[in-house]
Order: sequence, then C-alpha cells, then structure tokens
Amino acid sequence: MVNPMQKTRQKILEYLHEHGEATVNELSKALDGLTAVTVRHHLDVLRSEGLIAQPVPRHRSTPGRPRYVYSLTEKGDSLFPGNVKTLADHMFGEVVGSLQGDQINVIFDGIADRMADELEVNPHASPQDRLDLVVRHLTEQGYEAKWEATAEGYLLHTFNCPYEQIATHHEEMCSLDMRYISRLLGTVPRRLGKNLIEGGSACSYLISYSEQPYANGFRR
Repeated sequence: MVNPMQKTRQKILEYLHEHGEATVNELSKALDGLTAVTVRHHLDVLRSEGLIAQPVPRHRSTPGRPRYVYSLTEKGDSLFPGNVKTLADHMFGEVVGSLQGDQINVIFDGIADRMADELEVNPHASPQDRLDLVVRHLTEQGYEAKWEATAEGYLLHTFNCPYEQIATHHEEMCSLDMRYISRLLGTVPRRLGKNLIEGGSACSYLISYSEQPYANGFRR
C-alpha cells in the first residue's frame, strides 16, 4: 500500500508536470477538493525537498490580489524523464534473462556500490547520525524514508519505491535495493514483513542492537 501522503504529493508533481504551473485552488480541485491548507502543507514539503520552486504571482486581468502559482524545479522535472523508465525496464529484463545468477549478483553488487558511493559518511559517526544521513540521502534519491529506535533495534522505513514500475515486473529489483540499503548502512539489516511490492505499507529494515557499532556504522 502506498503511503497516502506520498501519493498526494506524487499527484501534485504529476499535475504540475502536465500543466506547467498551478495555483493552490487549481490543485485543490485536481485533488478532489482537498483543503487549501492541506495543499499548502504538501507544497511546503515538496519545496523543502527542492522539487517545487518558490511561488510567483500570476497577474490578473481584473482587480484583486494576485494569485500565486507553483511549478516544478529542474530537480522536480527530472522525476519525469520521458521514456527512461521503459528503457530501464527493458534493460533490466535483458540483464536478468541473459546472465546466470552469480553474474547478476556481481552486477547488482557493483551497481549498489556505485550508488552508495555518492554518500559520504563520517568514519566516526554514531549509528544515529549515520541513520540521519542515510535518511536524508534516500530522500534526495526519491524515497520517503525515516528511522526509529525500537526495543529490538533501529528500524529504517521507506514508504515508497522510486523503482516501482520496474520492481512490479522484476522482483530482482528488490534484491538490488536491499544491497543498496546495506551499503548505505554499512551492514546487512533484516527486512521485516511484506515489502511495498508485496502489498506492505513500507519496506522496513531492522538493525539489531546485537550488532555492535564500530567506526563505519554497524557490524554483526
């Protein structure tokens, strides 16, 4: 199940991508009468993530206060890269269909390493600081992520899947995602319950307290 908040923000991004710009009232109508206050809250979140630009006034032909319009930033627009998703889907299918399991694992490990290398981690960071850093990084990569401390250990949640269109056709994408999360954390967590593709509300990863922290994060 997709997180309702994330689903609403995705609809806002899709509307702005299709129409170029929109006022709060226009977005409210497009979102089945969602209140202006709630729409503004979602817009503020998307602006904080760098996906929506500062609103600018739309000049009126009749007297009255100007209406402000919102549009996507370059970063927001990059979330709609034309036919790239279709191309990626076919490429993924060719890799999985043409190679043996161990060869696929080597490729997935290499991709996960490259993706995780974009995150610079303080070698002396505490587990909590590392988790904060990982959550910020995942947010920049299109995830909606958060972490929490529980009785068993640290739980990292991702409430959406940036690769959903691929993962629904290729379950191996979840394996690649697990490798990526593991590289970011510096340890292999335990995935709990159903993931998003299986109908869960989030992909959740447990880092047990029995895994002792060390210089680069966690270890068994």
